[in-house]
Amino acid sequence: MAAISELKIFSPIFNNSNTQTHQYCNFPYTLKFQTENFHSKPPFFRSSNLASRTQQWRPCLVAEVADFPPSDDSEQNPDEETASTAAAVAAEEKKDRRKAVRIAWEKLVRWSRSLRSKSKPDVLQRTQKVVVLGGGSFGTAMAAHVANRKAEMEVSMLVRDPHVCQSINQNHLNCKYFPNHKLPENLIATTDAKYALQGADFCLHAVPVQFTAAFLESIVDYVDPGLPFISLSKGLELNTLRMMSQIIPQALKNPRQPFVALSGPSFASELMSKLPTALVVASRDKKLANQVQQLLASERLRINTSSDVTGVEIAGALKNVLAIAAGIVEGMDLGNNSMAALVAQGCSEIRWLAKKGNASNLQLTLLSSSAM
Repeated sequence: MAAISELKIFSPIFNNSNTQTHQYCNFPYTLKFQTENFHSKPPFFRSSNLASRTQQWRPCLVAEVADFPPSDDSEQNPDEETASTAAAVAAEEKKDRRKAVRIAWEKLVRWSRSLRSKSKPDVLQRTQKVVVLGGGSFGTAMAAHVANRKAEMEVSMLVRDPHVCQSINQNHLNCKYFPNHKLPENLIATTDAKYALQGADFCLHAVPVQFTAAFLESIVDYVDPGLPFISLSKGLELNTLRMMSQIIPQALKNPRQPFVALSGPSFASELMSKLPTALVVASRDKKLANQVQQLLASERLRINTSSDVTGVEIAGALKNVLAIAAGIVEGMDLGNNSMAALVAQGCSEIRWLAKKGNASNLQLTLLSSSAM
């Protein structure tokens, strides 16, 4: 019967009878040969002659012979105790190799994290001014949140109501939306678009979708072409069905205007009360999305990033429609079955519509559940 025999040889010593010198090798050698007709092989490979040949070619063996052909000579059978010792040594060496690999991997991970932390720019530290367009409830809540992130940073709110402007600057209160919530002192309000936008590092856009185009066209002369716009507005423009990622660049006449969409399950009153909230920011510019994440993220506000701008905007717009329908089901006391059917069908329709807009299916699945 054919068999494959294997001798593993470590540090073989070759004796040269003529020169009486020894040659050493530090690498393991493995001899493999097929023993289909073992006794027909040359005398060197016969087991009966193997011992006699060690005087001319004397290797140091690790007493490990795999599938060696059986022999009538009992002295040639591998010793069980030696074989078990060799197996234990091999297992210990394997364990040591795994430990070395694990330690090396942990060092690599620590080095990678350290390198990323050193190379990551401190966006909050170098941001000096943030402008908020719109003095509504959500715009005020986000302005207060950003102002609380850094006391030395100026947060300027562009509002149209002079009474709200006066209330914010004098009493640090938004008398119309949050009369009982104290606003940070570094948050100021103005009705002058040029002053509000001058020197701004980021712009939080909180103007309702239906009025965005006309509003931006009126202030386009004061907007820096490189000013990143973070859209807080959710919805689609009536008649045109344009999203904010389309409205803002077209209104500003700058298709390369940096844009970030912000969405997620968030109520302005809970943001003002500093309750835990999670949001997502989406941008086709990954670096810009990371910068906005660093600007807004805090102990109470978690910010995720995404590149699926279409998915975020459509989920953020249509979730409100589904929420109104859910309120109707609850008010009519139609039961949990109807509520479950509404949510399942509503999410399916949102995914279908987003797919028509080339949204990412995977991202949309995650965002739909979070944006509801």
